[in-house]
Amino acid sequence: MKIVNLDSYALNPGDLDWAPLKELGECTFYDRTPVDNDTEILNRIGDAEIVLTNKTPLDQTVITSAPKLKYIGVTATGYNVIDTVAARAAGIPVTNIPTYGTEAVAQFTFALLLEITSQVGLHNELVHQGKWSSNPDFTFWATPLMELSGKTLGLIGFGSIAQKVAEIGHAFSMNVIFYNHRPKADLPEYVRQVDLDELYKRADIISLHVPQAPETTEMINQESLSQMKDGVIIINTARGGLIKEADLAAALASGKVGAAGVDVAGREPIPATSPLLAAQNCYITPHIAWAPRETRNRLLGIVLDNLRAFLNGQEMNVVN
Repeated sequence: MKIVNLDSYALNPGDLDWAPLKELGECTFYDRTPVDNDTEILNRIGDAEIVLTNKTPLDQTVITSAPKLKYIGVTATGYNVIDTVAARAAGIPVTNIPTYGTEAVAQFTFALLLEITSQVGLHNELVHQGKWSSNPDFTFWATPLMELSGKTLGLIGFGSIAQKVAEIGHAFSMNVIFYNHRPKADLPEYVRQVDLDELYKRADIISLHVPQAPETTEMINQESLSQMKDGVIIINTARGGLIKEADLAAALASGKVGAAGVDVAGREPIPATSPLLAAQNCYITPHIAWAPRETRNRLLGIVLDNLRAFLNGQEMNVVN
């Protein structure tokens, strides 16, 4: 069984062990594959039966032209890079990796929020610049700081990551509300489901936890921003396409949005022309919420479980 991994570097830059995957077949690894070149993608797939990909797209042309392709394993939760309809028509299962990053992404959501509200990085830098040593008082702060207790945390989406974020928010004595496209049952006593308009109106902090789909693309835009509190904080560890970036930059400039923390962008890597790069009070990290070694190792374990299930004639995490 021939296995090709089209973009292995992001998952494993060298700190994880590929040996268990190599036990399942003859493996070829590419650190990166051009995402806009079907010819090169097909050349690299060759006569492989199994293809693993994270961000390298497999469109209808690739799927129908790969001569021996039998299985597509997405080494991520999102699988929008795959034409799942074409794969289903060709009898090719597509699998993904759900829930592997719950703890890490929830942790990172609060890393962004705490950086905005407590400004640890800024004050560490100022201390090392000698600002504290030369200060006449025992303390100083260069920017307003914010206490989270009593603030309303609004979660858009309520899957496993958002539920963990809600739990952490409760530990910070925050009031937690959420919007979900369908009702949720058996809720913890510290959360309440509301409609989206109420969430926009009430939340001091809004955190995004939905997949990107036609109905969620650019859901954070001038219209929705106008419904929010002045000075609202927006956190996005989900998908960059949920936000209309020019509208968010304008809201940051006007002060309508007090600050934003984003780990994702509409295009990745983020273009040098992105309006968010010049926006004030915008904290941007390079899509790393999923990247702790423990998290990636868990992801790799599920990749292997999915593939072993396929080889044994079973289905696990099949999305099409």
